[in-house]
Amino acid sequence: MPSKTRGTKPVVVVKLGGSLMASPHLSTWLATLSASRGAAVIVAGGGPFADAVRVAQETTPFDDRAAHRMAILAVEQYAIMLAALEPGLRLAAGRAEIKAAARAGATPIWLPARMSFDAPDIPESWEVTSDSLAVWLARKLGLAQVLLVKSAALPMERVPAAELAEVGIVDPVLPRFLAGTGIECRCLEAAGAPAFAAALAQGRLTGTLLSADEQA
Repeated sequence: MPSKTRGTKPVVVVKLGGSLMASPHLSTWLATLSASRGAAVIVAGGGPFADAVRVAQETTPFDDRAAHRMAILAVEQYAIMLAALEPGLRLAAGRAEIKAAARAGATPIWLPARMSFDAPDIPESWEVTSDSLAVWLARKLGLAQVLLVKSAALPMERVPAAELAEVGIVDPVLPRFLAGTGIECRCLEAAGAPAFAAALAQGRLTGTLLSADEQA
C-alpha cells in the first residue's frame, strides 16, 4: 500500500455501494482507502438517500430527469457521510480537486453533481447507478482500473458484465459504458478490503473481472 509517500497519483476508482452502509466491513474499507493516500478515488453509492428519491417519485410522480438529478445528490449525501467517518478522505467535485487531494496525500471521494449534471453521455434514468458512474469517472480521469465493492456473492474469476447486469449485481448500463474502453473493471465482495490492499501494493487489482463482451 503506498501509504508512506505523499503526492500519490490516483490509479483506481473504487465504488462503495450504498448497501455497505450497515455492513461491518465499511469501516475497514474506509480505513484501507484512506491509507492509500490518493491512489484510489472513491465513488459512493446512493444508499438510503437514493431510496428516499425512489419513494418520493412513487408517491409524487415527477419525471426521471428530476429523479436522476436527485439521485446524484443522494450520492453526494452518502459521500459527505463517508468523509465524515474517515478523516483521511477529502470531498472533491472536479478533476482538479481530485488531483489536488491526491497530491496532498488524501484520498478523494467524488461529489458527482458538478461533472455529471447535463453530461450528454449519461442517461437520465434509474438504470444508471454509481457502477456506471465509476466507469464514466475513470474515463474522464484517464484511469484504467475500476473496482466495484459489492455485498452480493460473486461468481468465477471472469464473467461478462452483461451477465451480472441480468441478475442485478451491476446496473444495466455498465456493459455499454465499459465496452471499448480498455478499462479493467472488477467486482469484489465486501469482506475483500485486505485483499484489495495487498493487490494495490503490488500495482494490481483483485476480484471478479468483468468482460465487456458477451462471452467471458
